[in-house]
Amino acid sequence: MPALVLDEADRIVAINPAAEEFLNTTIRGVAGELVYDRLAIDAAIEEALSRVRRNRAPLFINDVAVGTGERAPVTATIQIAPMADKPETGRLLFVFTPREIAGRLGRSAQSDAAAKSAVGMAEMLAHEIKNPLAGIAGAAQLLSMNLENGDRELCDLIVEETRRVSGLLEQVEQFGNMRPPELRPVNLHDVLERARKSALVGFAAHMTIREDYDPSLPPALADPDQLLQVFQNLMKNAAEAAQRSPRAGAGRTVSGQSGEIRLRTFYDSSLRVRGRDGTPARLPLQIEIVDDGPGLPPVIAADIFEPFVSGRENGTGLGLALVSKIVADHGAFISVDSAPGRTAFRLSLPVAPEGATPPPTSDAPTP
Repeated sequence: MPALVLDEADRIVAINPAAEEFLNTTIRGVAGELVYDRLAIDAAIEEALSRVRRNRAPLFINDVAVGTGERAPVTATIQIAPMADKPETGRLLFVFTPREIAGRLGRSAQSDAAAKSAVGMAEMLAHEIKNPLAGIAGAAQLLSMNLENGDRELCDLIVEETRRVSGLLEQVEQFGNMRPPELRPVNLHDVLERARKSALVGFAAHMTIREDYDPSLPPALADPDQLLQVFQNLMKNAAEAAQRSPRAGAGRTVSGQSGEIRLRTFYDSSLRVRGRDGTPARLPLQIEIVDDGPGLPPVIAADIFEPFVSGRENGTGLGLALVSKIVADHGAFISVDSAPGRTAFRLSLPVAPEGATPPPTSDAPTP
């Protein structure tokens, strides 16, 4: 979230990377300038700053339009507070949260809770339905042995459909039986390369997958097997979306099929979340999986990580819910930006602590 430190005269003395991006400048470009000269705010901001100094207490202003004059205003929540270490100096911390970011954070917490509540239902369904299904399939096979061709086809249909439902229940059962992650230092590019190679010989064999890796990234703190599952799930979704896109001609392969997936890694220190123990956690390692598909249907875009929400005709809606659960168990964060022609899932992970055993080396880019 963009944050600025203001002196006693409302001049900017420091900004964080998110504020640099929002203002499209650096601290050198704004140092010493009045905050209301750099930010166009639809509120009595001078009066609010004076009140915070006078009362030495934080102030929240909800649903305010914040812009820069160069970019369109966004609706945001503003938080102003005296600097905790030296409140008598008149310095203030000025933070604003665009509604889009706040909505993502809120949806992430809601998706985590929904995924956990679905676990119990998943286990119950798998246990209560799979055994009767096996009996139905077995009875249909026995009946078909003494039937004519027309009736035998009906029995075969029963067997085929029970197997299909059983396969769906296996996915539900997998969703309910996830073990806790075994966290250790992981080279993200090793895991991404495993997922990429698996995709190219499977569901994305007809597509182009481009890598845009930052080789300087330090190891992440993660479970490599569960992380691989996340990457494979996101890449499979990207492949299916790209295949449906009428605009995906730029990524045509030799076979004439279309679609392109881009894998990008980079470092961004601006994202911090509050961990389950209440302490702040930094998630600077960023992985983006981008496709050139038609984008998420607007009706489900806000709930895409909820269980049983799917944009595909025959989708189960469990793939991204499982991704959300794994990410939450890692203390990490996942978000999505979607528009026609570009959908980007971004996974944000913590850095492995110093002194931890490094991951094994491979042919993939290394720190």
